[in-house]
Amino acid sequence: MAPTGSGKTILALHIIHQTLVKGNRCLFICDRKNLINQTSAVADKLGLTAHGILQAGHWRTNRRMPFQIASVQTLQRRGIPDDFDVVVVDEAHTQYGKIMEHIKNCRARVIGLSATPFSAGLGNIYTNLVNAATMHELTEAGILVPMRIFSCTKVDMAGAETRGGEWTDKAAETRGMEIVGNVVEEWIKFAVTRKTIVFGPTIAHCREMASKFNEAGYRAEVFCADTGDEEREVILKEFEKTDSAIRLLVSVEALAKGFDVPDVECVCDVRPLRKSLSTAIQMWGRGLRSCEATGKTECILLDFSGNIIRFAEDFSDIFFNGLDALDMGEKLDKAIRRDEEKEPAKCPKCGYSPCGKRCVQCGHEIKPPPSTVEVHAGQMKEIMLGGKKLADDARHLYEQVCTYTRGNGNPDTASQRAYYLFRDMTGGQVPPRSWHFDQVPNTPITRNVANKITALRIAWIKRKS
Repeated sequence: MAPTGSGKTILALHIIHQTLVKGNRCLFICDRKNLINQTSAVADKLGLTAHGILQAGHWRTNRRMPFQIASVQTLQRRGIPDDFDVVVVDEAHTQYGKIMEHIKNCRARVIGLSATPFSAGLGNIYTNLVNAATMHELTEAGILVPMRIFSCTKVDMAGAETRGGEWTDKAAETRGMEIVGNVVEEWIKFAVTRKTIVFGPTIAHCREMASKFNEAGYRAEVFCADTGDEEREVILKEFEKTDSAIRLLVSVEALAKGFDVPDVECVCDVRPLRKSLSTAIQMWGRGLRSCEATGKTECILLDFSGNIIRFAEDFSDIFFNGLDALDMGEKLDKAIRRDEEKEPAKCPKCGYSPCGKRCVQCGHEIKPPPSTVEVHAGQMKEIMLGGKKLADDARHLYEQVCTYTRGNGNPDTASQRAYYLFRDMTGGQVPPRSWHFDQVPNTPITRNVANKITALRIAWIKRKS
């Protein structure tokens, strides 16, 4: 699990590179055909030019290459070759019958990538969940930008028709049509200078919103399931320009996965949801990637759906902690959130609303009532980072770092890497000379330490690329 905007493709290609060096064959499976060329281009930039593409008529088709890129759609028709040692599945939460059957039966090692591994049954297919890094850690590292939220005129879903616990598309469309004018007005008020993505419940609703933005003098394009491949290519090529003439892209789900335009600085959520936290996170994450070219410092979320209030507590928990197990996400995506009459809780420190157990705006933790058990402080000082305990003391942290470097990477540089990892994780502190690397015992690595190491690695990989 790695957050939206964290660079999962780059991380996966780095893993593939390490695998290829060992003489293995690798397959990268894209969720959609239109992501094949995008993934291939990123591979080229990282120096992985010796790859083929499994797609009829593609100029890069070459089965002799040890690294292949393919779409789910192609593999559904052809089947999956069984000569690969490592298979990487992008958007692993989107499950397809033949792909899942192959994963369960193949000899290859399979790695699934997802920002939202909430789908039912993932725990029956994958054996472990690894949190590469949390959204909070990547924000602290500068890979993601902070999200500033404005609660706007909301779609009134009171009494709207539901199916399977979720509002029907037709109900969300009908109610959403009533506030199209408000969406345009409040975007002009809060985000008129920002490149923007707008999400609506149906194609018809998206077309209506795009029409109103265009009438107001701001160029908007619809990017939905019925947008042709050629038209998509033209729209994306223009929108990717920092000085793009297109101010807004309006979509239902086509932009919610695999879309990478880092200078997007505003997301308008006009798609009300009762259950699907994963969909909400995918939408909101489209604007969180940092952008050096524009000096982007934040992303504004204009919430017209009420989703941020409905999902505040669960989103806050995932923002800071990720997931503990695969079935945890499944439960979060099944729970129905009901609109409450009371005002949403505010952060006592910065006043931000809504606020769960921890404020995503300033990081302030809402502490539970004090315990009746009195705890006296000892001589050891906990090593904390962003409110999270990394270790009991500096020595404990150094033992974990040494354990990690011994088990990962070149053993000849393990001592040096442990030194720099410890320094980076403690804000400049260096291990005393008396802590000889060869004499430091191995010790279990805590989840917070593992997550922090991964966040530092991701930041390094992105800087290098």
